[in-house]
Order: sequence, then C-alpha cells, then structure tokens
Amino acid sequence: MEEQALILDAVHGDLDAFNRLVLAYQQMAFNVAVRLMADDDLAEDITQTAFISAYRNLGGFRGGSFKAWLMRIVTNACYDELRRVKRHPTTALEPVDEESDEEMESPAWLADIAPSPEEAFEQAELEHAIQHCLDNLPEDFKAIVVLVDLQGFDYSEVAQVVKRPLGTIKSRLARGRIKLQECLRQFWELLPAKFRLEDKSL
Repeated sequence: MEEQALILDAVHGDLDAFNRLVLAYQQMAFNVAVRLMADDDLAEDITQTAFISAYRNLGGFRGGSFKAWLMRIVTNACYDELRRVKRHPTTALEPVDEESDEEMESPAWLADIAPSPEEAFEQAELEHAIQHCLDNLPEDFKAIVVLVDLQGFDYSEVAQVVKRPLGTIKSRLARGRIKLQECLRQFWELLPAKFRLEDKSL
C-alpha cells in the first residue's frame, strides 16, 4: 500500500496502518534521536514518545513530506529533553564503566558485517570521536548535519523539519561541517585514509 493511503487510513483511526508507518520509519527516527542525544536508551524512549505524539497529532498533518513532519516531532522531542536535562542535571548513582563490553561493540546502526576484533575496536573509537564532535556542535547545526550527512535528507526536507529557510540550511550545514572537521582533526589517526584530506601540494 502506498504511503499516502496508509497516512489517510491512519488519520481515520486505522491503528494497523499507523503501525506500518512506524515500521517504515522507526529506524530512521531512532538514528536521528541517538545522534542528537548520544544515548541509546534515551533515544529509544524519545522515539517511542515521538510516535505516540505523531499518532495523536495525525489530524494536524497537512500533506507534504510525512518523513519531514515525523522527524520534526522527533527532533523537537530531543530538544525538549536536552533543555530539561540542562535545567535539571542529574548525577549518576553508580560509576559508569567507559570500557564496558557494550561500549566496545560495533554500534547497531553501522552497516559493517562481522568485523574483526581489531576492526570493531577501531570502529567503536571512530564512532565515539564522531559523536564527541557532533555533541560539540550548536543544536541547530547538529540537527542539520545529522539529517543531511547521516540520514540523507535533502535540503528542502530539512528546511521543513527545522523550520528554517533553505539558505539558512545550506549556511549552517557548511559551517557545521567545518566545525566538525576541525574537531575531528584531534582524532586524525582514527579516520579512514580516504577521509583524511591530506595536503596534496606537499
């Protein structure tokens, strides 16, 4: 069934149709949330909350890109949680083991299949470096970089998600990429050779 038909049925209360939309977009929603929040468990909670909110507000969907409409709900939920955490910071009751086995495993959203232990370790280190640099970006820059460079959204879709003009999207993406590249220079040895942008003039 085409997406528009599923949306129409969902708007009219068809839970099965909405569940099919959830299946189509849940991984994308989680990927966006986990990049913005840098916390798998929190990202799962936010994704679930976002889909509940989407179902309750389907009547407010006015056409256009359903994907952009849905990802706007996800990013807004992330921003709300980030603001809540800033207002009410918490202290962990138990020390976090940064070298735990779970941390060293290949993240689920990476596509490589059955890497060797050495490759898995390097992959995890690179993942941590990228996430660290993403977390240092301003919120608006971060969302745009995640949506365009990691999720493959086009500029017009991102403009709908973050409610900014197309020119602002392009400008913030360019500046965000520069900031990200400058940060990643601290972890140059972790980057695959094809991404190191070495000076060819030397």
